[in-house]
Amino acid sequence: QLSLFRLTMKRLFSTSHSSVDSKEMKKFQLLAHKWWDEEGEYSALHSMNDIRVPFIRDTLLNVSSNYHLGNPLSGVKILDVGCGGGLLSEPLARLGASVTGIDPLEDNIRTADQHKSFDPVLDKRIQYKSCSLEEIVEESMETFDVIVASEVVEHVADLEMFINCCSQVLKPEGSLFITTINKTQLSYVLGVVVAEKIIGIVPEGTHEWEKFVPPEELEHLLESKGFTVKTVNGMLYNPFLGSWSWMESTSINYAMHAVKLGAQGQSSPTDDLSEMESEQRSAVAGTAV
Repeated sequence: QLSLFRLTMKRLFSTSHSSVDSKEMKKFQLLAHKWWDEEGEYSALHSMNDIRVPFIRDTLLNVSSNYHLGNPLSGVKILDVGCGGGLLSEPLARLGASVTGIDPLEDNIRTADQHKSFDPVLDKRIQYKSCSLEEIVEESMETFDVIVASEVVEHVADLEMFINCCSQVLKPEGSLFITTINKTQLSYVLGVVVAEKIIGIVPEGTHEWEKFVPPEELEHLLESKGFTVKTVNGMLYNPFLGSWSWMESTSINYAMHAVKLGAQGQSSPTDDLSEMESEQRSAVAGTAV
């Protein structure tokens, strides 16, 4: 009865409310055909793969005992939320994962579908859908081992609802990876003024500083929704070299890894791995490209 009540409430809620921001949709509509231009508007996202893909891969390998050399993420079901043209879905699928990429913008999905169709391996491993996260909740309850929301939470209309939906479609003890921009004076100067208005590495109007999310706020929200935050790493983009690097400070960009609590409200048994096992697995992770 309780689950029926929840389902009814969810339906009522999802028909009247959405995490998708229509203003944001209009901005990205104009750039939908430019995703795979490595020198274009999305060049910073292309180069972000150099650090975000190993971060996801190595974190997952650290808590897994199943290794498939050459396909380290084989058997892992990943949901890439706000996948755009597939810039992150493709490298994750190359590592062996089964990837579902969703994006509310049909033109983005068309671009992503077309691009993966050139590679028969990717074509099999990736499925794209034009929809919002809340639209797949009902059919995908506790379906995914991993959710990736990279450069997405600063564009959603309702962050609490978004995190709720992530929790619903993620398996117990599943991993959530988020990269986003902090809400600081420095992030406003570098992320909006410099990046958009001065050197133009991001199209003007891409970001609204008011929607940036401080890591403390995101961490608090995740913990209130049944997640344990494991890692928060600062990220720095060098526009002159076109490259990303990790840094201690989270004052501009940051990456977060959180784990959904298990069925009994316990964290994953893999949390109890000995330090030695963790180190061994890190060593494997570092070589399993």
